Amino acid sequence: MTTAASPASVVTSSSLPRWYSHRFNRVAVYRAAAAVASTLPRWARLRLAAELGSLAALALPRERTRVEANLARVRPDLTPPARAVLARDVFRHFAICFADLVVANRQRQLPERLLAAIRGSEYLDEAGAARRGLVVLTAHLGNWEFAGRLLAHRAPRPTHVVVAPEADAAVERFLRGAPGAVNFVTRREPRSVLPLMGALRRGEMVAMQGDRGLGNRGDVAMPFFGAPAPFPLGPFVLARAAGVPVVPSFCVFEPDRRYTIVVGEPITVKEGAEVEALGAWVTALEAAVRAHPEQWFNFFDAWSVPGAS
Repeated sequence: MTTAASPASVVTSSSLPRWYSHRFNRVAVYRAAAAVASTLPRWARLRLAAELGSLAALALPRERTRVEANLARVRPDLTPPARAVLARDVFRHFAICFADLVVANRQRQLPERLLAAIRGSEYLDEAGAARRGLVVLTAHLGNWEFAGRLLAHRAPRPTHVVVAPEADAAVERFLRGAPGAVNFVTRREPRSVLPLMGALRRGEMVAMQGDRGLGNRGDVAMPFFGAPAPFPLGPFVLARAAGVPVVPSFCVFEPDRRYTIVVGEPITVKEGAEVEALGAWVTALEAAVRAHPEQWFNFFDAWSVPGAS
């Protein structure tokens, strides 16, 4: 496994990144998808989603090519035809996770049957027993939107999920406006996360994304599958300031159509050692992507920060 103990460089681009977007990211599409999907039993809904995902892989050649290029770094052992099949599976799994999300995201209580297991739950239990806050760090792998909700239903503590703003505000309201077990905090500017310091010191849980750079001086380029990629340092600065650990967590879709939350060993962030802690996270992320490349949902060059053009 590639280690990530030393940073390659600090990313100093002042332009904010503009991540991949497409014309279907509109609230009307989300509502239509939810309406159709809600009429079907779950097995039929997921089967339909998988077929639509296969069609999307054919209809979106630019995105498919980019996914294949990313997978070439993750699985250099695969032949091009095998990598093409794996890329198609990325689209299929993305559609499956999306279908589950649009149906269940507005429910106050998520069906328990969707959760197969929480591996590493002892790390959460230990922090809860000590009344310590936690920064739970996840990635765009599996059903990350579900992860915070599922953990909140199992964890007897307030949970805050930090999300990036949607290009369409109506989509944001649709996905995150309904009352539920988590408090969504939209990161519109750096100070948006300041109230989370108090939450962590009260022993609450904060879930964040840690796999995409923000295009500012807080990004650090770390070795990732053999090449430098930008990652945000902010979660580790926040954890160190609040005196809490960072816990890697991933929500993966299983062959039995349920989800498993995989919780990694907590990362202690010492003063002045935030970059080293980031390196430990990148190592954990690399292992998760290697284990589930078909569920790594990046439709752009994951080794660069896409700036505004």
